[in-house]
Amino acid sequence: MDRPMVDEERGTLPPSKSQLKREAAELQRLGEALVALSPARRAGVPMPDSLREAVELAARIRQRGGRRRQLQYIGKLMRTIDTAPIRAALEAFERQGAEESARFHRLERWRDRLLEEGDAALEELLRLSPGADRQRLRALIRQARAERLRGGAPKAARALFRLLRELPDLG
Repeated sequence: MDRPMVDEERGTLPPSKSQLKREAAELQRLGEALVALSPARRAGVPMPDSLREAVELAARIRQRGGRRRQLQYIGKLMRTIDTAPIRAALEAFERQGAEESARFHRLERWRDRLLEEGDAALEELLRLSPGADRQRLRALIRQARAERLRGGAPKAARALFRLLRELPDLG
């Protein structure tokens, strides 16, 4: 009967073939995430030059077969390096995107409150952001309400959102 090879130092079994395949697939998915990044974000990810060149090439390849082979090559390169800094950078980008999205939604809610509630919401906003331009906010709220009643394009509502986005105390 065949006995599995035991690592003498640790007294454990080596990883199974299935486990090795799962790890290789995970590294390939990590490579796909790198390829999907914009060039500017990709430049901020710490990685060896050989991996960076392979990722840049994969981003340029459009043929499915060639791209698949290049992604497999990226996975192979990643098996020889520590992927923790790459994972950390990707997680930071993900968190940053989630924070931006949450701030965007908070600003949308403020815009909607200002249009629905009027002065009560405006006073609360001015308490939170004392440097806000009360006169400009009131004018935009009035214009946005008029546009909504006319059924026109929400030009003033967009301008109101941009003004809210510039306020540092909101979000």
